[in-house]
Amino acid sequence: MGTAVSLEAPGLTRKTLGAIQTAFADADRRFSLYRPDSEVSAVNAGRIRLPDTSPELRDAHALAVEWRILTGGVFTPVRPDGLLDLDGVVKALAMRQAADVLEDAGMADWTLVVGGDLVASGNGEDGRPWVTGIVDPADRGRLLCSVQLRGSRRAIATSGTAERGDHIWNAGSLPGAFTQVTVVADDILTADVLATAIVAGGDAMLTEACARWDIDVLAVEAGGGLRATPGLRTALARAA
Repeated sequence: MGTAVSLEAPGLTRKTLGAIQTAFADADRRFSLYRPDSEVSAVNAGRIRLPDTSPELRDAHALAVEWRILTGGVFTPVRPDGLLDLDGVVKALAMRQAADVLEDAGMADWTLVVGGDLVASGNGEDGRPWVTGIVDPADRGRLLCSVQLRGSRRAIATSGTAERGDHIWNAGSLPGAFTQVTVVADDILTADVLATAIVAGGDAMLTEACARWDIDVLAVEAGGGLRATPGLRTALARAA
């Protein structure tokens, strides 16, 4: 799907690794817009109707529509040109599936990173919580802060223009625009969807998301200012 996957899991077996690779390969084969032979591409080309697609695609579409309703249409699986694009949920779904494979294999300590989004379990080899950094969109060689993933907070996702350029519909077009948004949550789907929704929906969506969901947010304003919830304000203070 045009991105990279990395995994750190001490004691990982070839069998478990193979199952994880298969999970991501299957997601790519079904959902990738980069592949003309994918199922989503077939829908967009008119070769198959959405009701006739696989249960996996219909479930992903239903989930994306549910999030569209929850975010008041800010997050949507339909591009401005009318094409179906499920990238907003399928990466997180593939990460969930990979996490299930690791848990079923009895793996307690690991981190999985896909396109800059991360989900973690347990601790690092030194016994300390996993730590990840939030990059400065104005200077990719600099971190805004580091975040410890501990307790129930095990997922972090970042959306914006620093990594992949302008790829979020409506980004920057609404009041209170953000160039980058990072969300820390208990699960990767919530983190990923809401990071995208806040970039697309601006200040109003940030306020709504923080009121409705149990998340931490660090948002970078178009002028370079930072907006952070208490948990990430502490991380920023440590970095300073």
